[in-house]
Amino acid sequence: MGKVEYHTPFGIFIDLGESEIKGLIKIPDFLDEGEMIQEMYPEIGATIGAVVVGYNQSNDREVYLNAKPSVLHEALVPFKNRTLTV
Repeated sequence: MGKVEYHTPFGIFIDLGESEIKGLIKIPDFLDEGEMIQEMYPEIGATIGAVVVGYNQSNDREVYLNAKPSVLHEALVPFKNRTLTV
């Protein structure tokens, strides 16, 4: 969970409550289908949920987040109900 800090043409930066670390949700990481348009961006200051999916190797203080409904659903399903493949 984090608060929307500001919008850019390529994504939305999220305040994760850590002064040194920022989250970034890239525009393609919002919807499972369709196109994200600016009118759909969450408002500045809104609290949103997302899943950490990586980090910026050249700036390890920036983590990549994903807010697609399918990804959020996967994160909420308990592990004991999933079939794990190794």
